[in-house]
Amino acid sequence: MKLHNTRILLTGATGGMGQAIAVELARHGARIGLVGTREAALQQVMQKLQHFTGQAVAIRANITSAQDQQHIIQEMYRHFGGIDMLINSAGISEFTEFEAQDPAMMQRIFEVNAIAPMQLARLALPDMLTRQAGQIVNIGSIFGSIAFACFTSYSASKFALRGFSQALRRELAGSGVKVTYVAPRAVRTPLNSDAVMRMAQAVKMNMDNPAVVAKKIIRAIEKDKKDVYLGFPESLFVRINNLLPGFVDNALRKQNRIMREFTQSS
Repeated sequence: MKLHNTRILLTGATGGMGQAIAVELARHGARIGLVGTREAALQQVMQKLQHFTGQAVAIRANITSAQDQQHIIQEMYRHFGGIDMLINSAGISEFTEFEAQDPAMMQRIFEVNAIAPMQLARLALPDMLTRQAGQIVNIGSIFGSIAFACFTSYSASKFALRGFSQALRRELAGSGVKVTYVAPRAVRTPLNSDAVMRMAQAVKMNMDNPAVVAKKIIRAIEKDKKDVYLGFPESLFVRINNLLPGFVDNALRKQNRIMREFTQSS
């Protein structure tokens, strides 16, 4: 899809990944609804976009709230007259052993990473289907294909988002509405705690710059890609895991032991 003048709803706009995507969208001349929970952070992103040709509006909202979800859609119609593209970029994670995880945090991870994207897609779809045009872009993770120890809830939520993307794409086949699922490997953003960063260094985990990842996401969107996995050799391991999960179990065994040490120290 061409991005110039396209009306795009972007969640997680104040996060490290979301800000990088917002900059790329503005650079391409898109009209963007920036969704975040903190007004000051939203205004900082707005300032970053001033020098580009795109337009932007800040929408302060909690995407897990049904009332706020309606508010987000209404604001997009009020400012831009509709939505051509929804980019579900918001996400949260927790690095901990599963038995130690707070049940409330487990639920929140699913609400933010899986349920809210589904609800927003449901609200954006009717007009897209009427116009027989539109695109839903879900930003997943390599963790949504290769489940990692100590990221159990996060991995499970991204598996759910990937499954939703594939099912919805099949349901919308022939409707004119496209669904893109993009799965980056680990990205160097504030989403990662200090313990995660130290663990990543210890196990030599590849971590990408958000600006670089954002450019790749934009290219995937412009080319109407279906499923995109970013980073090598992680993208190869996705395929191997699909065919030979036991091989990946063995390959990660040593890494899993090291990771647990950092959850305990954190």
